[in-house]
Amino acid sequence: MTDLPKEEIARTLIDAARNRTGIPPLTNTYPDLDFDTAYDVQDAVVDARVREGATIIGGKLGLTSRAKQVQMNVDRPLYGILTADMQIDTGDELVCSDYIQPRCEPEIAFLLGRDLEGPQVSAAQVLAATEFVFPAIDVLDSRFTGYKFTFMDVIADNSSCAGFTLGGMGTDPMGIDLRLVGCSFEKNGQLVATAAGAAVMGHPASAVAWMVRQLATRGKGLEAGQVVMAGALTEAIPVAPGDTVVARFDRLGTVELACR
Repeated sequence: MTDLPKEEIARTLIDAARNRTGIPPLTNTYPDLDFDTAYDVQDAVVDARVREGATIIGGKLGLTSRAKQVQMNVDRPLYGILTADMQIDTGDELVCSDYIQPRCEPEIAFLLGRDLEGPQVSAAQVLAATEFVFPAIDVLDSRFTGYKFTFMDVIADNSSCAGFTLGGMGTDPMGIDLRLVGCSFEKNGQLVATAAGAAVMGHPASAVAWMVRQLATRGKGLEAGQVVMAGALTEAIPVAPGDTVVARFDRLGTVELACR
């Protein structure tokens, strides 16, 4: 697939986000889009945004829980790249008009204190390199109309990265079994889902380790100071102006995001 117009495809995705208009899946036009080429397109999307002034501040895992895989009809995880303009600061609101079709989901976020790179990184090494973990809400926004896409489409679309917010308190992960951290997810005061950290690839740190190993195959890694969203514990839910979503995590605290 080396002859595929990667830069042109990347610009199509960037323009869709900028114009807040959904597009058909890429695989409608490029049915042979493969795994490596999809990540090449993702790289082209991120590189183009960096050239326009965006700053890379971390990464996110996607489709790490069985609930998410069932929802999206896939059977393996993926990753995307976070930039500074995606962060919604603690207490700020989600401006729905900035997105095409925003959805929210609860996650555990890792703030790295040391670099992580290489093909053999383990969950234990991730935990040792983590300064704090945070309760977090991930904001998805597929550039494909109605969230209709294949696995290769969503990889190319930077894993639907759009926004995220962290709770106001970080916690040292040492001494906490993140597999057993319970989470309840609410929308407008109504409980919509519950889960535990083990829903994310058995352990959230395992998801981060998987991302590091995948990045290593492309000559990349994660850096100290970067944030990594370990993947959704539950299904994502759509949000609109006037909604408020709250994720409550045992021992990690609570994160809330109001929408306007």
